[in-house]
Amino acid sequence: MPTKAINKLLNIAIAFFHKLKQPKIPTLFLLFAVGLGLSIAVSACSPSTTDNGSTQTAQTPQTIATTTSATTVRIGYQKAATVLNALKARGELEKAFASAGTSVTWAEFPAGPPMLEALNAGSIDFGYTGEAPPIFAQAAGIPLQYVAYDPWSTKAEAILVHKDSAIKTVADLKGKKVAFAKGSNTNYLIVKALEKAGLKYTDIKPTSLPPADARAAFEGKNVDAWAIWDPYLAAAEQATGARQLTDATGLAGNLGYYLAAKSFVDSNPNALKVVLDNVKKVSDWAKNNPTEVAKFLSPELGIDVGVLEIAEKRRTYDVLPITDEIIAKQQAVADTFYQIKLIPKQINVKEIVWQGNK
Repeated sequence: MPTKAINKLLNIAIAFFHKLKQPKIPTLFLLFAVGLGLSIAVSACSPSTTDNGSTQTAQTPQTIATTTSATTVRIGYQKAATVLNALKARGELEKAFASAGTSVTWAEFPAGPPMLEALNAGSIDFGYTGEAPPIFAQAAGIPLQYVAYDPWSTKAEAILVHKDSAIKTVADLKGKKVAFAKGSNTNYLIVKALEKAGLKYTDIKPTSLPPADARAAFEGKNVDAWAIWDPYLAAAEQATGARQLTDATGLAGNLGYYLAAKSFVDSNPNALKVVLDNVKKVSDWAKNNPTEVAKFLSPELGIDVGVLEIAEKRRTYDVLPITDEIIAKQQAVADTFYQIKLIPKQINVKEIVWQGNK
């Protein structure tokens, strides 16, 4: 990447750091923006990689011919995002695009926010995250679109307490230290669970921690409760005997979203449909083969197969069009994050929903 361009991007990042001094702008939102500037520089200087390994579950896909101007389709994925990780391992997407002369590259990310920062930087075209990252991305002005959703499961996230805890109901969390990843799906679960119990967000002592640190704090009894998602949820239950105070049923949708860069959607709708068709095939396989999914993910995540089987059997998979009902659910998450000052402005989720997947 030219030195002049790198300096320009670093100047953008520095400008964002200066904005951290402005008290009216939430720190979490600004950190998202700062990460955006830095990830642009990193991703632009890093080569794309393609790794088409195979697994014992590989199937021979039908080659799909398509008319597309895309010479390369760039996919961002996380190891814990089963469908895209498995799609990469099976190499089916590459075969689907073979007749069009289009190549596929894959870039691994540790979480949703840096993936969407890379999408904004033009480093990837397509990815998958939970509910929270696209809300922060839209608030930050990143040009992305929701192209499909995954129903995941309301049973796949929960609020845990220690097995010998005196806390019996959500109402008992008043004044207690509750760990969760700030700005995550579980942050929303906490807010809605407290509301149902007649409590406010300010009635607890929020403790913002990523999963690994939160588990250490929970096991050391440095926090009273922990809101977490699978497979970390299943792992904690198996290792500590922790009790579920409540899962997300009736409180939060706990959905996943397939997202694409607006530029990719606008210029390559046929290529996007090929990607979604192949994602759907792997999603159907995952839905019907929880044991095989657990075996595939175990070495990827370093989690015992038995624990992963528990997590897989209480979640579901699909690739579905974004309906008005789903938009309303995601809008509720966005509105809640605005109310508790995690994002600096209200957003309209419907404005960035792709209309081509109906």
